[in-house]
Amino acid sequence: MSLPRFSAVDTILNRNSSDYDFIDSQSESIASYFGCNVFSNESMLKYLSEETYQKLRDAIKAGKNLSRDLSVEVANGMQKWATDKGATHYAHWFQPLTGRTAEKHDSFFNITPDGSAIEEFSGDALAQQEPDGSSFPGGGLRSTFEARGYTAWDPSSPAFILEVGESRTLCIPTIFVTYGGEALDYKLPLLKSEDYLEKAALKVIKLFKSNEDVSRVSVTLGWEQEYFLVDEALFYARPDLMLTGRTLIGKIAPKGQQLDDHYFGSIPKRILTYMRDLEKECHKLGIPVRTRHNEVGPGQYELAPMFEEVNVAVDHNQLLMDLMDRVAIKHKLRVLLHEKPFAGVNGSGKHNNWSMSTNTGKNLLKPGKQPGKNLEFLTFFVTTIRAVHEHADLLRASVASASNDHRLGANEAPPAIISVFIGEFLSKVMKDIASEKLSDDAGVKDVMELLSKIPELEKDNTDRNRTSPFAFTGNKFEIRMVGSTKNCASPMTVMNAIVGKQLEDFYSKVESLISDGMNKEAAILSVIRTYIIESEPVLFEGDGYSDEWKEDAEKRGLPNTPNTPDAIKAYVTEKSRALFKETNVLSEKELEAHYEVMVENYILNLQIESRTLGEMVINHVLPAAIKYQNELALNVKNLKELGLDKDKFEAPFTLLNDIAENIALIKKNVLLMTDERRKGNDYEEADEIAHAYCYKVKPLMEKIRVYVDRLEYLVSDEYWPIVKYRELMFIK
Repeated sequence: MSLPRFSAVDTILNRNSSDYDFIDSQSESIASYFGCNVFSNESMLKYLSEETYQKLRDAIKAGKNLSRDLSVEVANGMQKWATDKGATHYAHWFQPLTGRTAEKHDSFFNITPDGSAIEEFSGDALAQQEPDGSSFPGGGLRSTFEARGYTAWDPSSPAFILEVGESRTLCIPTIFVTYGGEALDYKLPLLKSEDYLEKAALKVIKLFKSNEDVSRVSVTLGWEQEYFLVDEALFYARPDLMLTGRTLIGKIAPKGQQLDDHYFGSIPKRILTYMRDLEKECHKLGIPVRTRHNEVGPGQYELAPMFEEVNVAVDHNQLLMDLMDRVAIKHKLRVLLHEKPFAGVNGSGKHNNWSMSTNTGKNLLKPGKQPGKNLEFLTFFVTTIRAVHEHADLLRASVASASNDHRLGANEAPPAIISVFIGEFLSKVMKDIASEKLSDDAGVKDVMELLSKIPELEKDNTDRNRTSPFAFTGNKFEIRMVGSTKNCASPMTVMNAIVGKQLEDFYSKVESLISDGMNKEAAILSVIRTYIIESEPVLFEGDGYSDEWKEDAEKRGLPNTPNTPDAIKAYVTEKSRALFKETNVLSEKELEAHYEVMVENYILNLQIESRTLGEMVINHVLPAAIKYQNELALNVKNLKELGLDKDKFEAPFTLLNDIAENIALIKKNVLLMTDERRKGNDYEEADEIAHAYCYKVKPLMEKIRVYVDRLEYLVSDEYWPIVKYRELMFIK
């Protein structure tokens, strides 16, 4: 049951600052506790023999399975480290298709048949567990009664100790699969996509003389997490925030973000206290967060870490979202990660900055001072653009969700049309290369003459385009359309797969030209030129919010799918099926299952929102409006009976009429919404149900909101039961 509105506000106003002030002296340096709860290299060296440590590091670097004997030795050392840290339980920590994390805790302590208590953690327990995962989304990979599923240790992501109150639990990052071995999580497809991209990149990189020492290519990710904070009393006073993470109704406050006074402004003390506490918990777990600031919307903030290898970065972001909730509760705050918790102000994204680097420390997307003369950079740069052009629909599908639909293209975030921004300078480089006529027998001299025409770089090679969903920002591509609640593994898996596939295509074409007698440098440049010409439609430097761009994009043949049911169909096209099969990232059976889970998640999210909206309207809004309506009616009746002229009670009469009209419209549309929801639920196919929710239920929800927000304006403030935007966003 939610708190009354004024009760919630009074709760905040009567608090003492000590209720949520957790700033301590923090006299110790970050270095003194950074990674202290992570089974890091330092911990391994202390708790493992030198031989075991080296074998483990070699196995991780080579991407090989660990032997049983090695697993036992590592388990013994890991248990000793964890219990020395106060851990009493261990858990396989995994990422099911719910989008968040899961864990099942088992005690280190066991009772023997003679009644003795012993500490126990075997190599088998480290390497594999069997959680009862029957209730996790499976998309038809198994029936509800088929409960068996396996989690298996991912040694490439470090184990860590999670502190919750007085509890200490050793968490072991794992994959999650069915009894038959099919992926039931986001981690396994991500790991497979990394492996595929690395193999493809290594073949291409060996075409260039300076890379003899390169033996590994890693994908790097730097995510930027946006979020809102609200006081917990206000949060609990809003049923919609509690149940859906966003406000389903609420009139925009007179002051929002239009003055831009919140963006990069001074961080309020209470929020800064929260941020410092959160950062400390992050640093304990080795999450290298370093940036914090106010975002555009009132009550909106952002934090970002240093770049990491993509698998670890994804794990850290998933762990961060859990930490954000836990730390916020300590400060009597609640975190809103929904992409659009408030209408009329900016929503929240999770920009994914994607790049590739070698074991020798080279960023393959770093242009240098002469990008137009850097064939290696141009190869990976243009190949990535070509991959995005070829699979724009799939990349769009990878970030699709019911919540992100509210954000994409809403004049604040990138549009649902996937385009690539590279900036004025690199656009000129691309045009110069594309316009050059290369003969089939072009030699080194021809190549050098072409490259010599490209000027040196004197400033940043790109400006920034906040309307672009996929932008090159100096030495990385920023995927801006990822939603704030999204597991980064989803778009990263697609990126790795499509770029890996394009690198394979690039290598094959270059080798074919070389075998036909073309000089290697000329062959490389010839394929680059072809890719540039083929990718031209996806390159766009203008305003992605404009209506003109939508028309232009349609002429270019670029897909525009603003809603999730239409967008995610890209996963199950013949083209995508072939891609995932060839890259060995997802089998056809797994792909169908992942698609089914996305469809089901969309349906369930809208179903919950629709039901919540109906209850709020019937149980909160209409009773308050009718109560005020009765007071107005009595006022009009009394004035009439006093014999006053009509113009003397015209104002309350008009107000009464407006309220009555909106009450009637709300009631009518709530009944229609309920009816459409029931009709939709009767369809047999999941995609038909999703379509009904998208095109029938959702428009009625939006219509109901319009009428409710009008009532909020018309009904006296003392009668209105729902916490308002001005309170949610401005009371700190």
